[in-house]
Amino acid sequence: MKWKKHGLVYKSDGASDWRRHSALQPTPLLLDETTIRVFAGFRDDHGVSRIGFVDLDARDPTRIIGISEKPVLETGTAGMFDENGVVPCAVVRREDQVFLYYAGYQLSLNIKFYVFGGLAISHNEATSFRRYQRVPIADRTDREPYFRVIHSLLFEEGVWKIWYGGGDRFSGPGNNKFPNYDIRYTESADGISISPHFTVAVPVSGDEYRVGRPYVVKKAETYEMFFCAGTESTGYRLAYAESTDGKCWIRNDQKLGITAPVEGWDSTMQAYPGVIRVGDKTYLFYNGNDYGRDGFGLAELE
Repeated sequence: MKWKKHGLVYKSDGASDWRRHSALQPTPLLLDETTIRVFAGFRDDHGVSRIGFVDLDARDPTRIIGISEKPVLETGTAGMFDENGVVPCAVVRREDQVFLYYAGYQLSLNIKFYVFGGLAISHNEATSFRRYQRVPIADRTDREPYFRVIHSLLFEEGVWKIWYGGGDRFSGPGNNKFPNYDIRYTESADGISISPHFTVAVPVSGDEYRVGRPYVVKKAETYEMFFCAGTESTGYRLAYAESTDGKCWIRNDQKLGITAPVEGWDSTMQAYPGVIRVGDKTYLFYNGNDYGRDGFGLAELE
């Protein structure tokens, strides 16, 4: 693949208290023929994320045409799984509704955090969302006690195919432990009730301790997965895999063809890809250094 990098499209500007910096996990939705709505997690001064959006011109996605003035999804109430932040993961149209699958964060005394998958639904063209329920739809299991978050869904042959991140341990020195997780596959009849049974779609490789944020699209008979992989020495990098059935994947990061520059906003980290096709164009949104503190960028497939 060959990509044209357009650099930062949305640059954090500290314009409001809830949108002080960052634009985590850019998650695109083709709102109509003229607008790509990119949902993201915007952080306040305390690092707590709320979900808002940036609207881009579908004919020229480097051009911003609107930014949400308030969050479309706030943090959860005290004691809930999402009380310390919410970040978008997947957005799916279902008839006259828009389903927003999101990650909810909760802090802990002995580990950095817990993160589980929630669902919020919009009936008004994705300008605000209401939680489906107060608890996660992708809750903890015995094999996934710390992390379980849905990132991609495709409806095929009467079932929802789901790719998600899951894990059961932390690693690292002292209190500076890193969450360990890989990419997993499961299925659901309704996209809401999630089975505890899974297969590992993409495991960690070499000295990686995490692979995550799987963003799956289908081209002809091939499933394409854009994701990110991290090591302690290099941080996150963009990665790529292909599959003929969505379950068994062949990883080929070199085929993706996006590498980190020597300097700039994405020189030390490239993470959290979100892919969308508009007509004959394919666009990839992603975060750069320090988990997207500067905003999110764009690459266009040539």
